[in-house]
Formats: sequence, structure tokens, C-alpha cells
Amino acid sequence: MRPPTIRDVAERAGVSKSLVSLVLRGSGPVRPEKREAVLRAVRELGYRPNAAARSLSEQRSRTVGVVLDDLRNPWFVELLDGLNSLLHAAGLHMLLADARLNRRMGHDLAEPFLDLGVDGLVVVGTVPDAGALGTLARRMPVVVAGAREAQPPGVDVVAGDDERGARLVTEHLLGLGHRRIAHLAGHGAVGALRRRGFETAMRAHGAEPLVEPGDLTEEGGYRGTVRLLGRPERPTALFAVNDMAAVGALSAAVELGLRVPRDLSVAGYDNTAISRLRHVWLTTVDTAPYETGRRAAGLLLDRLAGHGGDGGVELAPPTLQVRGTTGPPDGPEAAGTPAS
Repeated sequence: MRPPTIRDVAERAGVSKSLVSLVLRGSGPVRPEKREAVLRAVRELGYRPNAAARSLSEQRSRTVGVVLDDLRNPWFVELLDGLNSLLHAAGLHMLLADARLNRRMGHDLAEPFLDLGVDGLVVVGTVPDAGALGTLARRMPVVVAGAREAQPPGVDVVAGDDERGARLVTEHLLGLGHRRIAHLAGHGAVGALRRRGFETAMRAHGAEPLVEPGDLTEEGGYRGTVRLLGRPERPTALFAVNDMAAVGALSAAVELGLRVPRDLSVAGYDNTAISRLRHVWLTTVDTAPYETGRRAAGLLLDRLAGHGGDGGVELAPPTLQVRGTTGPPDGPEAAGTPAS
């Protein structure tokens, strides 16, 4: 059997095809009884509008391209949830691309979305080719979420205040009495800002910052922590660049026989779902990824409606979430004061 057409709906409802189109688009004045007749006919016939035909008539695809820097990062997943909630309500659908895979395969990030004719683009996380974004921004609305690299004109950015958040968590550890605090650092602009916030807070309290390079992954956090805990004067507290690295730090501490937080305090960043698991219960910084995603969607919708300008940066204020992995150092020597 052939699928029902808009003509079939019009005949079943006893109305014109143009009135069916008005009802399906939700536009134009339509009497309630006519609208109900059309909707009843749609249900009875199982009619589904032809998306391709509608895109041609409206000159819009009703799709939004989303380039995701790292599919493994749970923070990005929560951001996508917020992004999709607003886009879906506006009748738009997301098309996802994995930036890491595209880079590995040598593929152009922009070309598939240009071929598909998406209405706009959201870049989630760090994508290194700012030049490509500038080219895209001249052809469609572009919003960057969760990254702090400099962006070309016409691109909106919504992210967290990473430097301020790093100061918050470092001051928390200092306030507990820790002085030998290490930072498991990350790369990119976000990593640099979190490192700067850590170092600024440490020096403001007369403490020497200790930084161990990392890569934002659980494995990187594990390896970095093993190196730090092998030092003659091991740190009594660790601040990891994100929750994934913090989970790696927790694993290393357990394997080395250290009790968290009595022997070692560990704090992360991002307040992902992993940090809220009861057996993890990680002290971390909340950067509101769901709200960040919704704000990114709002900025994109504004540009699709013809608003916007040269682009700007919006920073969400961070908040500290104190849980079970941080506490005072065990003993006066661990706190950095002489033993009596």
C-alpha cells in the first residue's frame, strides 16, 4: 500500500490541501472544528509529512549540526541534553559529528554539514580549526559551547568561568588546611584557565603550586597521580582538571593504599553524573552543563531568527559542590606545619 498523502488527509477531513498545510505548520487562522478534523484524519490515516518536501518549500532543513569534541566526556552528554531540549521544542533536529574521529580520518569538519544544508551549527568543546568556523559563520549561524579558545567574528560562545571555578576549589582545599596541593592539569584554553586559577589561589595564600600535566582522561589522571604520589614529599590534596581525571586519581590512591580523604583529598571539576555516584561522591565544581546547552540553543535560535551581531562570550558562574572526597589533612606535618 502506498503511504497516505496530504491530498488523502484533505479528502478525509473535507478541507483543502492548503488548509491541511496550515494546520500541520501550526500557522494561520484555522477554525477549531476544521483543525480537529485535519488532526483526526492525520491520526486515522497514519500520515507523516514529507520532511524533504517541506525543507524544499521552506528553504530550511530544520536540522542543526553539532560537532562534539569528545564523545567519551560525560559533561558534553549533559550539555547535549540541555541543547536538544530547546532545539526539539523549536522543531529542530540535531545531527551529531565526532570531531576526534574526523581529525583522525583527516576529514573536513564543515563539509558534511554544508552538504546536508543544516540551518546552523553548534560546536561543543574545543575544535582547533578556528578558520573553518569563520568560513561557516559567514554562511550559517554558529555557536560554540564549553570552549574558551578565541573565536572569529559572528560566533557566539557560552561556557563556564573556568578560572574562577578553579580558584573556588583550590581555596576550599587551602581552607581545610592543605598546603601541598597538586593540580592534574589539562590542555587547551579551558585547561590553561583552570591551571591559572589554581596557581593564583595558591600563591595568594603563600603556597607553592605543583602542576602535573595530564590529558583530561581517567587514564591520564591515574598515571599523573601515581607520579605525584611517588614524590618524596607527596601532596596531601589533588585538584584534577575534570571529573574523569579525578576518578583516575581515586583509583591510583586506592591501589597505593591511601584512604580518601584522610590520607589524600581529591577534587574534580564539572559535576558530571559520575561525580554524583554514591560510591564516588566527588567534591567538584558545578558548571551547569544542562543550562549551558540550553543557552547555546537559545543563542542559535536568536541568530536563526535574524538577531545577533559580532558574537560574544557568556560565562556561567561556577559553584562548589563539597562531597566526600575532601577533608582536613591527617596530622600537622601533612598540613604543612611543624610537628610539636
